[in-house]
Amino acid sequence: MPRASVREQIVDAAFEQFHRHGYNACGVKLITDSAGVPKGSFYNHFESKEALALVVMDRYGQTRHLDKLQTPKTAPLTRLRDHFDALAQDIVGFGYERGCVYGNFSVEAADHIPAIRDGVRTAFDLWGNAIAAVIREAQDAGDVTNTQSPETLARFLLNSWEGAIVGERAAKDGSAFAAFFTVAFEVVLH
Repeated sequence: MPRASVREQIVDAAFEQFHRHGYNACGVKLITDSAGVPKGSFYNHFESKEALALVVMDRYGQTRHLDKLQTPKTAPLTRLRDHFDALAQDIVGFGYERGCVYGNFSVEAADHIPAIRDGVRTAFDLWGNAIAAVIREAQDAGDVTNTQSPETLARFLLNSWEGAIVGERAAKDGSAFAAFFTVAFEVVLH
């Protein structure tokens, strides 16, 4: 099997380190050491740590189980629940020790690094639009009330999900996720 390019090694290492330790705790040296490449090679591929973080956010987006929202012949609310369930299982699989890269970057860097703020906003918008499309389908089918727009409900679900992740990182027992699923699917989307 061919060896990954130096750029890909750096991106892979940054993905792991940012997800494990967060943005602020990861310096270029930690990332390049984890990648097994010289620190100087970093700047041959990336202008800055911020530029690398944007690439990591794109890659992270590919792991967010958006495919669950488009499963053919599956009811919209089932798809939505399956989506969030898959995300929950990811976090449980990491022993509740890793949150959402978007949420982590938002808390750590969005206030003082405009490029990160813009990247996080774009990521949440793309994710929210995908969720809103499923909610719109459920509203059209009469399965979800239309007293709120799909976009408002999607944003509420994303914000609630991010809060549930924070709660699980503290509780590590599934209780915050259980509360999210109960309120989201038995109250808000009822």
